[in-house]
Amino acid sequence: MTGIFWIDLIVGLLGALLLLWPTLILALVVLQPRRGLLPVAVKLLPELLGLLRRMAADKAQPNGVRIRLAVMFGYLRSPIDLVPDFIPTVGNKDDAIVASAGLRAVVRQVGLPEVRRYWQGSDEGWAAVCRLADPDVGGAWEADYDERPTRPTRRA
Repeated sequence: MTGIFWIDLIVGLLGALLLLWPTLILALVVLQPRRGLLPVAVKLLPELLGLLRRMAADKAQPNGVRIRLAVMFGYLRSPIDLVPDFIPTVGNKDDAIVASAGLRAVVRQVGLPEVRRYWQGSDEGWAAVCRLADPDVGGAWEADYDERPTRPTRRA
């Protein structure tokens, strides 16, 4: 290329990002909520983020749940999104898709009753959260683990 390491590195990284970006957009399309729930997810986004934030702050949650939530919040707080937030009508949709996918992953691991403990919104909002979590498809009414400890226990 140019023979200058830093310029070649930046050009290579930009080229890789340009090739990766359509793949990531396709992943968002695949992960989006089904049955027309994307507008509901966008409307519910602040309450949904509050719910997931409360779950992430609880040290009693399994480490896998807390790690998933930390990665999700890292993406949502990043100023660099796949679809920038300043674009009208579609800017927040990628955030809603990521939050909905995070909710589904958490519900699959801990179950809806555990998530319900952290919900502080209305009953209508909870019904929307249940539809977003898609328990019929994921079989998520109960946790997918049998009371495994979140931290190693000491033996007496």
